[in-house]
Amino acid sequence: MAPLLTAYVSGSALDDAHRQQLLAWELADPRRAVAWGITAENGAAQIEERLGWLQTLAAHHHTLPLPPAPMERYLGLYWRLWVPLALTLKQARDAQAGPLIQGVLGGQGTGKTTLTLILRHILQVMGYRAVGLSIDDIYKTYRDRQALIQVDPRLRWRGPPGTHDIDLGLATLAQIRAAKAGEAVALPRFDKSLHGGEGDRTDPEWVQDVDILLFEGWFLGARPIDPAQFDQAPPPIVTEADRQFARDMNAELVTYLPLWDGLDRLMVLCPADYRLSKQWRKDAEHQMKAQGKTGMSDATIDAFVDYFWCALHPELFIAVLKRDGEHVNLVVEIDRDRTPRAIYSPALAII
Repeated sequence: MAPLLTAYVSGSALDDAHRQQLLAWELADPRRAVAWGITAENGAAQIEERLGWLQTLAAHHHTLPLPPAPMERYLGLYWRLWVPLALTLKQARDAQAGPLIQGVLGGQGTGKTTLTLILRHILQVMGYRAVGLSIDDIYKTYRDRQALIQVDPRLRWRGPPGTHDIDLGLATLAQIRAAKAGEAVALPRFDKSLHGGEGDRTDPEWVQDVDILLFEGWFLGARPIDPAQFDQAPPPIVTEADRQFARDMNAELVTYLPLWDGLDRLMVLCPADYRLSKQWRKDAEHQMKAQGKTGMSDATIDAFVDYFWCALHPELFIAVLKRDGEHVNLVVEIDRDRTPRAIYSPALAII
């Protein structure tokens, strides 16, 4: 596949045999083909459309938020994920009257923020106005979180259920949907550098004529589970205090369901092994230190990540979403090298 695509974006023509090779490669992965809506019958048209956009995007590659490198380095991601996903969002937007609200759940290191930025650029080239919103943007204010810590010291770090302003999130989604042509809508924004790193709400970003809202977060779309599962929970939920914290966070998750119900679609990005998230965070901190910057120690990272795994453990809350065809439209499993290992739709494929 790679040599064909490299030759194509370099200006070489592809003949029918080459196109058949690309189609055969797509159909060889039935789960991914089903997720992208590719069949033997429509495959030729699908391949042609994707090739057309790949050629168009070649002129815009330098605008994408990526480390500087020729487009050829990223062709696998363009072909397997970025272009077909953007086309899927385009089609979903065209199928409804108002803005599309796409949820993106992804833990640390899965690339959810980078993916949303890339999709925004690609969709802009396709003629669609896409904007991003993070669940971090609807954190409670610094003052409210300080008051919250007085009530529940376990919420010492922002991020777990209970540290967000659900009403702000609901109002934002409602305003995006209701806005008329040319009407400005305020997207909340959060500055993590304020108050010595504790963070606080900052001035909103005003947007208008939104076609697609990409709403991302580390537990966005996660749903409460049976509390009995915490009786035999995986590490680091080991003490009774850990189990009580997990139960309380599970109960708090109920208050987020109205927000999740405001999504039109939900995509889940998850490591093939959830423990990769911790190693990826360590790798990033090691790289920062190598560049002479400050970074967290491995022990601090372990404590930080374990805190969030105690709150909402990936094995309990994310794994179940990979099989949830009712609420999840797409799953992208991320391999150790940060490339997609598997792409499928729970509603359409047997996992």
